[in-house]
Amino acid sequence: MPDHSDMRRLDAAALADLVSWRRELHRHPEVSGHEAATAARVAARIEAARPDALLTGLGGHGVAAAVIADPQFARIAPDWAFALHNMPGLPDGHVALRPGPVACASRGMRIALAGRTAHASQPETGVSPMAALSGLMPALTGLGAGGIDDPDFALVTVTHARMGAPAFGIAPGEAEIFVTLRSLTDARMAGLVRETETLARQAAERHGLGLEITHHDVFAHCENAPEAVARLAAALEAEAIPHGPQGQPMRASEDFGRFGIGATSALMLLGAGLDRPALHNPDYDFPDALIETGLRCFVRLTGDLLGYG
Repeated sequence: MPDHSDMRRLDAAALADLVSWRRELHRHPEVSGHEAATAARVAARIEAARPDALLTGLGGHGVAAAVIADPQFARIAPDWAFALHNMPGLPDGHVALRPGPVACASRGMRIALAGRTAHASQPETGVSPMAALSGLMPALTGLGAGGIDDPDFALVTVTHARMGAPAFGIAPGEAEIFVTLRSLTDARMAGLVRETETLARQAAERHGLGLEITHHDVFAHCENAPEAVARLAAALEAEAIPHGPQGQPMRASEDFGRFGIGATSALMLLGAGLDRPALHNPDYDFPDALIETGLRCFVRLTGDLLGYG
């Protein structure tokens, strides 16, 4: 039987190596869908640990993870799935964890309106999307309802709007609106999509416009299974890492939610500090000390699940 007696040993050299590796990855950023060099670095790192199997090229550049649609994923078919996301706004080193919905469903919707241009001196000879565009924006945002803990929570955010060409002599003949839809659950999202599409269709018909709707960046809602939360909580308590339910659910989305379809899963948020700049802000700086906290939890959790506690 393999000797796992040192599986929980976290020495300073190993932690320093992880910090260095994280910084190395962030010195060579790649845009979404084109992470070839990043994937190669991750694969090489995993290969050095002599895994039983290493899958690469999953769903593009995926390395055995966020790639469920790839047929190869069936080869690993996990029973359990756990994830950690650092979260500014929570106390440093404190974990937010609870069963139930923890991250919203979301999707982008592009609404394109098509009319007919005209000379600006004769706007009546064209079909302008101006009235439809100006009426749709408040109507769409007006679909928002409820607080984040309400099962009927919905939020519609207009993120972009454009009409016609940037010219003084042409009355516009086309327009587009980008909106992001959010809901606490997938079921509520289905209803929100219907409501949004109905508003767009009615506006187009009322003003004699053509309509095209496309969907982008679709995220399922993320829900923590009680059994997975219990496993994580036990590991956190064993490592004396403080935790509680505050900070969940969050309005943001996580593609980790798809893992809950085939595995018993849970996502925890690891506090990066109350006064730290928000995620995706240009001045956000990941606190390297969180690496040890997260690692201790996952090492303990792995040991408990595999029986070498």
